[in-house]
Amino acid sequence: MKTVWRSALTAAALLVPVAVSAATPIVMHRDPGCGCCAKWAAQVQRQLGRQVRVVDDPNRPALQKRAGVPADLSSCHTAIADGMAFEGHVPIADMKRILATRPKGVRGLAVGGMPLGSPGMEVPDVKAQAYDVVAFGSTGRRLFARHGS
Repeated sequence: MKTVWRSALTAAALLVPVAVSAATPIVMHRDPGCGCCAKWAAQVQRQLGRQVRVVDDPNRPALQKRAGVPADLSSCHTAIADGMAFEGHVPIADMKRILATRPKGVRGLAVGGMPLGSPGMEVPDVKAQAYDVVAFGSTGRRLFARHGS
């Protein structure tokens, strides 16, 4: 009986961080007035089921530096979710995966530039560009995912 209770308590404890993080809004700092950022934020909110607070931030480079975003991977917005940074048009499936696994030494994910076809950058009748999602942090950077052809 003790084993059953211990297992039940362990399972319940593992669920608490998920419930807490789901209630915590994601804060997205964007270049003031950028429309594709709002499209990305709407997709994040819909697919993660979390509020996304949009902040027009003319001093975003300072935030990027504090978050450890490599300068050559800069894009039009930087989102902070559960202490991790997401630079640019990172696919929501990649966000879910990194937030669930939290690899040691990784501070965030970045998609440099604004590749067509990435979340928020979809254009009807235009072929999506291939792009990489890069993990960055204290252990350096590495390819996290590759999208497109």
